[in-house]
Amino acid sequence: MSSPKYKRILLKLSGEVLMGNQPYGIDLDTVSRLADEVLGVAATGVQLALVIGGGNIFRGLAGAAKGMDRVSADHMGIMATVMNALAMQGVLTHKGMDARVLSAIAMPTVCETYSRAKGIHHLEAGRIIICAAGTGLPFFTTDTGAALRAAELSCDALFKGTSVDGVYSADPKTDPNARRYDRITFGEMLSKDLRIMDPAAIALARDNGIPVVVFSIRKPGAILEVVNGGGLFTTVTKD
Repeated sequence: MSSPKYKRILLKLSGEVLMGNQPYGIDLDTVSRLADEVLGVAATGVQLALVIGGGNIFRGLAGAAKGMDRVSADHMGIMATVMNALAMQGVLTHKGMDARVLSAIAMPTVCETYSRAKGIHHLEAGRIIICAAGTGLPFFTTDTGAALRAAELSCDALFKGTSVDGVYSADPKTDPNARRYDRITFGEMLSKDLRIMDPAAIALARDNGIPVVVFSIRKPGAILEVVNGGGLFTTVTKD
């Protein structure tokens, strides 16, 4: 196998992918499958940071969140990302990998508190880090948190696992004529209003020169395949 293209990447996963076929919650078989793929990437020598959303858990809490103010609801979503990070850490550890959860909100009895120095130390020591709690602030998505961590940790690329195999001109699930792009610029994404990431995340990645690689996390083996330059994906670049 040829040397990997990237030395250090941040992998962003939606919380929904952890549900498997359940309506909400964490499906441990799915987490185990994703953990195996993450381990496959780590085995190539790539330093790997993860960010996992919280939609799978927050979906189950949505009823309770009705009538709440935005800040309280966002804090619930932040806590959901910590739960997902701990689940992934537990499975990776069970499989023999040294993985650390670094939370943007201090909770020392549960996990380590995030800092750039600590994150880079763990990565260079061969550990997988899972950055939890987003930015630690309401009103910011986990996409923005992922782009921020990718910039802070000097990642070579941000890999975004979604339910489709790249960036399309329209939703391919509803528009059979939607065009898939192999490569597109951040400017084109914004001008075409292609909402694969929120504008704040796009701006962070663009301004820091971090390419975003969009691929389908639903396909088994896709993470390693795309890291090695194979399979279907879209690369979003500055120009």
